[in-house]
Formats: sequence, C-alpha cells, structure tokens
Amino acid sequence: MSIDLNQFHAVFFEESQEHIDTMEQLLMALDLEEPDPEDLNSIFRAAHSIKGGSGIFGFTALGKITHVMENLLDQLRNGERHPDTALVDHFLTVLDCLRRILDQYRGGEDIDWDEVEEQVKALEAILNDGKSTPRTSATASSSAEPDANADNDAFGFFDAPEEEPAETADSSGSGDSENWGLFEPEPQAEPSGAEAPDTEAAFGFFEDPASATEPQPAKTASAASAAARPDRSKAKAATPESATIRVGVDKVDSLINLVGELVITQSMLKVLGEDPDNLDTLKMSTVLAELERNTREIQESVMSIRMIPVSFVFNRFPRVVRDLASKMEKQVELVLEGTQTELDKGLIEKLVDPLTHLVRNSIDHGIESPERRREAGKPEKGTIILGASQRGGSIIISISDDGAGLNRGRIMAKARENGLPVSDDMPDAEVWDLIFQPGFSTAEQVTDVSGRGVGMDVVRRNIQQLGGRIEISSQASVGSTFTIQLPLTLAIVDGMGVAVGGQTFIIPLVSIIESMQPPRANLKRLAGSDLLHVREEYWPLLRLAEVMETQARSSDPAEAIVVLIETSKRRYGLVVDELVGQQQVVIKSLEQHYKRVPGAAGATIMGDGSVALILDVESLADIVRDPIVEEEIV
Repeated sequence: MSIDLNQFHAVFFEESQEHIDTMEQLLMALDLEEPDPEDLNSIFRAAHSIKGGSGIFGFTALGKITHVMENLLDQLRNGERHPDTALVDHFLTVLDCLRRILDQYRGGEDIDWDEVEEQVKALEAILNDGKSTPRTSATASSSAEPDANADNDAFGFFDAPEEEPAETADSSGSGDSENWGLFEPEPQAEPSGAEAPDTEAAFGFFEDPASATEPQPAKTASAASAAARPDRSKAKAATPESATIRVGVDKVDSLINLVGELVITQSMLKVLGEDPDNLDTLKMSTVLAELERNTREIQESVMSIRMIPVSFVFNRFPRVVRDLASKMEKQVELVLEGTQTELDKGLIEKLVDPLTHLVRNSIDHGIESPERRREAGKPEKGTIILGASQRGGSIIISISDDGAGLNRGRIMAKARENGLPVSDDMPDAEVWDLIFQPGFSTAEQVTDVSGRGVGMDVVRRNIQQLGGRIEISSQASVGSTFTIQLPLTLAIVDGMGVAVGGQTFIIPLVSIIESMQPPRANLKRLAGSDLLHVREEYWPLLRLAEVMETQARSSDPAEAIVVLIETSKRRYGLVVDELVGQQQVVIKSLEQHYKRVPGAAGATIMGDGSVALILDVESLADIVRDPIVEEEIV
C-alpha cells in the first residue's frame, strides 16, 4: 500500500509556519532586561518542533538551522546567555530565512544551500561566543566545509544512527519530540536529571536509502555539501497545495448537532409524505418552519468555520513597524485593537498587501522624525493604531496615526499639476480621495519605501475587489485615519432583487441608498444623458437593460424604478423595471465556466431554481462616467 505524503507535508508546512510566527511574536515582545522563562521555553519548543518534523520528512535545510538555533536558545533559557537587541535581531533574520526555505520546500524549488550554510555558521559563531557576521557573498559561504553532523536528523529506513553524545539542546528531554511538529503538543513540565537522547536522529522514515551508503569523495566543498544533504524538493514535481483552515472542536461539535437535528426534521417530513391523502397542513407548516431554521443555523455554523481572527494578519505588523521605523530612524509604537474580531479566511488572506502599504505609508509620510515631533510639542515616539471591529454585517478595519496629517495644499497643487479638475471649496473628503488617483504622489523625495505614486490606487482597487470601500479622515498636525469597510464574508451577500426584461438581477444591499419611481419633473437630459434631480443633487442614470442587452418594459424612466447606488467612484441611478425583494444569496463564480461578464460579479441560484446575475456596481460606475455630463453638472 502506497502512502501519500502530501497530506503529511501540508500539515508540517502549516504547523511550521505557525511555529515561526509564534517565535517572531515572542521575540518581538521579549523583555530583554528580565525575559520571561516561559517565553524562552515556548520559543525553544517551537524551534524543537520544526527540527523534529524536518528530521522525519528529510527537510534537512530546516533541520540544520533549527538544530543550531535550538542550542543557542537552550543557553538562553538555562541562563548561560542573556538576550540583547543584537541577538533578537539575528534571530529575526534567521526566521526570515526559515520562511524562505519553508516556501522552497513547499513549492518544490531548489534549496538555497549557500544561505543555509551562512545562517548555520553565523549561529555557531554566536554559540561559540563569536560575532554574527552579515551575509557577504555566496562564494564565501559555499566554500565552507560542510557540517559533519549535517544529516544527524535523517537516515535510511532501517539504518542505525551513529552514536553521539546527547546534546545540550535536548536537555529538555524528549517530551515533545514524538509530536514531530505535526500536532500541537500538550504543555508538559520540563524533566530534570539526565539528558534525553536526541530522538529525532533515530528516525527518517522517508529518507532515500542511498543516503545510508558510504559517501563518495566530493570534488569541491560545495559539491560535498550538496551530496551530504539530498534535496528532496526535486523528488517530485510541485503539486498544487489545497487551502486548509484550523477549526475549533466546539464549532465542529455544533455543526454535528445541527446535522443531527436536520436528520430528525427529514424523518418527520418522510412520515408526513407517506400519507399524502391525509396530509396535516398545520403539521407540515410546522415541520417546514423547522427545516428552515435548521438550514439557517447550519449555514451560519458553516460560515463561522471559515471565520478566523484578524490577528492572523495583525500579528505580522509589529515586525514590519519595528524594521521600518528603525530604517527611517523614527520611534513608532504599534497598538493592536480588536484582534479577536473574526473575518472570512478568503478576505483575510487578501488584506495583507493593502494593510502593509497603508502601515508603511503611515510610518514614511505620517509619523514625523523625533526632532520634528519634539518641536511640535508631541512625544518623540509616534503611535499607529491598527484596529478591527464588527458593525452590523460589516467589518471595520482602521489604521490611525498621530502624525502630521495630510497636506491639503500640497495635494491640491499636485492635482492641478496632473490636470485634475479641482476647486478651492472642495470638501476635505474629496481632496483626500485624490491620493487614490493612479500615479498621484506628493512625496518630496522617492524612497525605497514609498513616494512613487504606485500604491494607493492599487490599495483601493484591491479593497473594492473584496466588496469593500476605503475612506480617509485627516487633520493637520493631529494625524490621519484610513477606514476600510468589508463584508463579513465573500460567500454570502445581502442583496436586492430587481427585474429587467423578465430577468432577475441582484444588487448588493450595502451599495443601495434608496429606490424610487422618479417624478417626471425631476428628470433632465443634458448632453445626451439622463439625469435625476434628487435633493439638490443630480444623479446620472444608467439603464440596466442596455448594459445587459435585454428589452426593458418601458424606455421612459418615469415609468420605471430608479435604484440610487453609491460606490467609491461616484453615485448614480440604476433604471430597472421593478423590485423583486430583499434576500440573502450565495455567490457562485462565473469564470470557472464562462468568460467574464461585464457588469457582473457572480451569479446565484434563486428559490425557484432560476439563475440571477449579481451586479458589480463598481464596474457599472465606469460605464456611467461621462465627461460631458460631469462638466455640465459642475
């Protein structure tokens, strides 16, 4: 019977990533004056788990680095060495290297053995009371002699390991060795007394048996290094990795209970259906109501399984802020709020890039230098607050700083320079919105952090693709706040059904302001386009029938229904035949079966079995835009 290792590899990769993240968070929060012994033990255990798992699967590069790292961490937790800023910085560099190597193994790529050797030697230099050296060149590291113990953690299936003295790195015993990093180990007390042998070295179930033979003399040190460490990334072609998610047992138990209730309801319906001639309509109505409740609760339970805390994203930003603030010679404190707020996993994974750009912008353009803050009467250390909260059916994520705020005058000048239509009496909100224009930047100098004008437009576009919107509030010398509003999930949307030409379409409810049958007196026609006058404001009209190439009931907007839509780009009125009603729909992707449909974000199956398109109100706003009409309105 063949064993598919892919599923075991996937678990190892996922847990190793979590261990790396855990080590980074603990190192960032470590009190260098009086380090918490439990924090040091947790960092040690995380490195130990990665080492154990890499030994099982033959991921030698990971094992080599974590082996030496483990020895150094053991000195820290035993009090033989005291942590300092330089050591923490070096550990963070090692963790970055581990992430890259993990990605290389995950993707079936060639391992960067030069980097592995360099990190090992740097850690050994610190371990032996030497100094860590920065990366100089690939030549220097590749010319180094390979570690004699490089393959201690990987052997042939039945090969006995060479005897070696127990290492100080494993003085904690083998309490968590049997977990191999595949499953979360239970907290255990550190055993005392004799040191336990390094049990990882006794295994290597999936090692190529050829590795147990006597190694051939190498022509070069680099070749010897490669021969001593077989690269399993070439063993098979990289296969697509299926997405996984960790779920709490309580959520699974809840789902099982709900399925049990659904089975009971199904049995009740079956009994009622066995005697259709004497059907009790009252009892049938009761059972159907119960079925509806079961379905709704199962839906909510399944959706909750996809929800994970935003801390999944937020926890990576202390490192970003620390590194960038040091590079910019600024003092910045990051405050995280609402980290347990839950969001759909699909949304969270796509939030990383926009949030990273906004945080970097806050440090580069928002927070002033310590000297300027001192002159302005502010604390030398600036503050960035990254928060999340739930508001109704939406998640609100905010990035606030107490920096200089946006410069209205400079933005207006840049807008005029770029030929954008602006006026001095524009509201602040509209002025701030100008920074989302492609290529718009007011930075006095271009740095490798920002200032090239290629980012804020991408940030807004990415957030719009998630069904969200972004707004800015800013006050000079006080600071700025970027607020992102997102739906709780990408899978289900609250929508308003509208009918045009006998077809049904769904408009996301979050984009609708109101709907009306417009009075004829409020309808205008300027420059060949229809406009609706509502409360001292002109709304350009878009006929949905024309966009979807169907026949409307009437060509006169006064005999139709106008749905007023608000997007991040503009407001407009959508002309439809009638309103079908509000309902919650499940979004189905079209692109797997059909080419992209202009103006449609997806599709859904209605209660009667028919298919309805879900409208993309943002892309429809591009169709509405008419420079002639805008000029007439201004």
